[in-house]
This record gives sequence, C-alpha cells and structure tokens, in this order.
Amino acid sequence: MSFSRDSKVEILKTTVVEDDSTALAFLSGLFHSCGEIEKKDGKLFFKIVSDVEILFDFVNNLTQKFFGAKVSPKLSENYNINKNTYFEISFEVEKFKNMLIDAGVLDLIDGQLEIKFDLDKNLLLEDEMRRAFLKGAYIGASTSSIKLSKDMAESCGSGYHLEFSSQSHQFLSELSHLLAEYNIIGKIFERKNCFVLYIKDAQTIQDLLALVGADKSVLELTNEMVTRELRNKVNRQVNCINANINKTVEASLKQTNAINTIENTIGLESLPEDLQEVAVLRLANPEESLDELLKLSTIKLTRSGLNHRFRKLIKIAESLEE
Repeated sequence: MSFSRDSKVEILKTTVVEDDSTALAFLSGLFHSCGEIEKKDGKLFFKIVSDVEILFDFVNNLTQKFFGAKVSPKLSENYNINKNTYFEISFEVEKFKNMLIDAGVLDLIDGQLEIKFDLDKNLLLEDEMRRAFLKGAYIGASTSSIKLSKDMAESCGSGYHLEFSSQSHQFLSELSHLLAEYNIIGKIFERKNCFVLYIKDAQTIQDLLALVGADKSVLELTNEMVTRELRNKVNRQVNCINANINKTVEASLKQTNAINTIENTIGLESLPEDLQEVAVLRLANPEESLDELLKLSTIKLTRSGLNHRFRKLIKIAESLEE
C-alpha cells in the first residue's frame, strides 16, 4: 500500500469514538471532504468513495452505535482506477436525513433539503471534536506523494508533499483555518477543475500526522527523513572525494607533462638539485597526492614548498615550449 493509504488505515484502526458529538464531527469531516449527492431510481443517496476498504466497517459501526442505522457498501467496477479498487458507501438520504443534517452536510430550509458547504461550528467546539473532524477530512480528501526508501528498489527522489483536494474552495479555506489553529500552514491553489490545499514541509506533515493520530506513520516519516539526510550526506562526501581525486589527477598530469618536456629538451640534470629531486619523485609516483609525496621525500618540505617547486617546473616547461 501507499504511505497515504497506510496512514488512513492506521487512523481507522486506532481511533476509538466515545460519544455521538465526536462521531458526528468525524462524519462531518468525512462527508465534507469526499461526499456527493446522487439520484438513483427516484431516490436521493449521499455517498462517499474511498480506496480504504475498512472505512466501511468503521462508518457502519459509528452509525449503528450512535444512530441505530445500518449502511450497505457498494463495490462498483467504475471505481477500478490504476489498479486501485474504490469502495462506495451509500446513505439513502430519507433514511439518514437526521444524521446528515446533524453532521452539517445537509440543511432543511423551508421543507427542502439543501447541501451545506460551510462547516458547522457546533461540531468544532472542543479539541477532541476538531481532531475527529480533521481525521475524517484526512481520510476523505488527503493524498501524498511520499515514498519510503524501504519500499523502493532504488532511493526515491521525491520530496515531501501532502495535499487535500476538493471541489469546494470554501471547505478547503475553512479546513486551512482549522489546521492553522494547530500551527499547520498550507497553501491553496486551483488545479484543473478542483482546488488543492497542499503542504510541502516534512516537519509540518509530521505535525499533521500526529494531530490525526497516525503515530506509526510519523515514525516512518521520521526514519525516511533521517535516511534521506544520511544518503545526501554520503553523496556529498563522495562527490567531494571524487572532486579532490580529479583535482589531484589533473595536477599530477600537468606536473608530469612539464617534467617530461624538460627531460626531452634540456634534461633533468640541468635542473637545480632541489627541482631534480621533486621531478624524479613525481615521475616515480605519478598518481600520489602532495601529502603522499611529502611522506616519500627524503628532504624536509612543507606542502606549500613542494607545490612551489612544481610550479617552478611547470614554468620552466612552458618557457621551453615557447
């Protein structure tokens, strides 16, 4: 499964709803985030669609425990997308009218039922209710592009991205304000025919996961952050080492070419003794760094002193070539 779906399953498996107000807050978040109205066979149905199969059991238990009703899941082939099976949970509006009104997604105005887009503040009065609402919204509308290295054949290069998508800008705007109360800040933009509230900061995503009770997912994300940082650190070190090796090879090649030029023209014996020694030392050890050459030298030299003699040899070779 994906990181996003795993976190949703974790939330559903670990969440215990103790009272009807919390149940309504959860259902409100779920219905607002992924609910829609459909008319079929002359009846109105309020339905939600999810790729998390155990969501049905969770919702079914809530409705039976607090509202004395049962729902029946409906699996449709129309929701088999990209090898994922999507489950449809339908509520007959007439049968669940009171529950849908109490959950703040339908409103009865002049005897007519209307869809309610703004959030019911009475369902967000207490911290426990707000967290329950956010759990429902997370399960209903969130997706993420987070991929864990342990699930990948190769290291994953994707960043940290989590988003809520909805047809309603108002819902995402109010959701954004609610998240901001917990210092979780996201940005809203329009994408094709819907709106998206997105979060790209890994620490903020961790805070959101902790807020909705996905503690295991928080640990997995933390491990992923450590793994990526360690991998990036190793890559930087390897790149630095390779750069130093290339630099050493280039310098050695330039020095060797200069010494060969001198040897083939005026001969190394024409050089002062101090330059002769470093010339012979380099020819005998063409791949060694300056530090290694210093260890092999029979005379006491500093690194800058050795480098200075090589510059003299290069300058002599250049003058000979001219």
